[in-house]
Amino acid sequence: MKNSDSVHPVDEVLPLRQLASFGLQHVLVMYAGAVAVPLILGSALGLTTEQMITLINANLLTSGVATLIQTLGFWRFGARLPLIQGCSFIAIAPMIMIGQQYGLTTVFGAVIAAGALTIVIAPLFSRLLKFFPPVVIGSLISVIGISLMPAAAIWLGGGNPDAADFGAPENLLLGLATIAIILFIHAKFSGFVGNLSVLIGLLFGTALAMAMGYTDFTRVGEAAWFELSPPFAFGMPQFALAPTLVMMMAMLVIMAETTGNVLAIGKITGKPANQTTLGDAFRADGLSTMLGGVFNSFPYNAFTQNTGLIAMSNVRSRFVVAAAGVIMILMGLFPKLGALIATIPRPVLGGCAIVMFGMTTVAGIQELSRVRFEGTRNGLIVAVSISVGVLPMSFPALFQRVDGPLKLFVESGIFLAAITAILLNLLLNTKETLAAGKEDSAAPILAHQKGVNHD
Repeated sequence: MKNSDSVHPVDEVLPLRQLASFGLQHVLVMYAGAVAVPLILGSALGLTTEQMITLINANLLTSGVATLIQTLGFWRFGARLPLIQGCSFIAIAPMIMIGQQYGLTTVFGAVIAAGALTIVIAPLFSRLLKFFPPVVIGSLISVIGISLMPAAAIWLGGGNPDAADFGAPENLLLGLATIAIILFIHAKFSGFVGNLSVLIGLLFGTALAMAMGYTDFTRVGEAAWFELSPPFAFGMPQFALAPTLVMMMAMLVIMAETTGNVLAIGKITGKPANQTTLGDAFRADGLSTMLGGVFNSFPYNAFTQNTGLIAMSNVRSRFVVAAAGVIMILMGLFPKLGALIATIPRPVLGGCAIVMFGMTTVAGIQELSRVRFEGTRNGLIVAVSISVGVLPMSFPALFQRVDGPLKLFVESGIFLAAITAILLNLLLNTKETLAAGKEDSAAPILAHQKGVNHD
């Protein structure tokens, strides 16, 4: 159907060909991150290759289901925004700790319990929206983009910093060639082709890697045609108080990151999130996390990698991301498909990531451009919150002596940026400044309600 004044771009249903191609583009962008959590956890707990394959397939399947819940929604579950869901990296450290002390079945028990508690506290957590004026949102979105750059750098170098060929000139040139292709397509073509610049860059970059002998299709031949991960494949979940509390603390950080992601997508798509949107998004995270524990997977939240893709392509339809969810479900059911996508060389992904993650940062800068700095203390708030937010990314060893549950919080740059910006805004801004900020933040919402397009 065509977009009209009565249909917001977020709710636009594109033709099937565009849904499939744009959806595939989203999957290719997030695939490496999607399989990283089960790989890291499986390695840390000494799981066999077959067990890790089970975790990966279950992860892809549940990621797809979680994405459908978040994008399509039902009742009070789902933000109904283009948010692609994947296993949260925030939960890796506590899951490894729980797994080493209690076992994998207790990990799944803690995941299920934490998901249920997240659904319960979702209404309370959603009330925090009033603490996110434009100066906080802009700082948070900027930190999201900046904090993703280490992942882009690792991919650009080859994917494994410990490998002998990491950072080899061939890897860097392959990534730069991918960037050049994306920029050329985006600059020279408009409409459907221009919006697929990242997908085209991935395809051409992979073709160039094949010519250089960088691709290996062995896994495709070894992968099964069909495999369904049954619920509780590792045994019935075990519940214990301490692991549940630790996992719930991780979920609090995940909810803070979900707040930033939902607000960012709301701004980029021109459909600002409100308290109801946040509450529905938290419930979807909780339900998806419960399903993850049942189907041998882990806590879920929105992947920030895809925010930049939406900003760059300007394709804002949530049904495109829902199509990505369907593709992930198919990948979880048909491992050969997942193995084929896994053959994309990491330097190619790194080249794409540099462009897209940078676009996320630009979205934050655009939001900050709406903030009034003259005669206010907003400049100081932005300076300190962004600086604090990038500390875990710029020098991770800074917090290596922090142990226990607090480590979950200080290792999340997005959480640190959010809490710093919120506290500084409350402490430094006067009532007059806060009132002006409310007027600034309300203007786009009021304009949207009147049907005015603000780009």
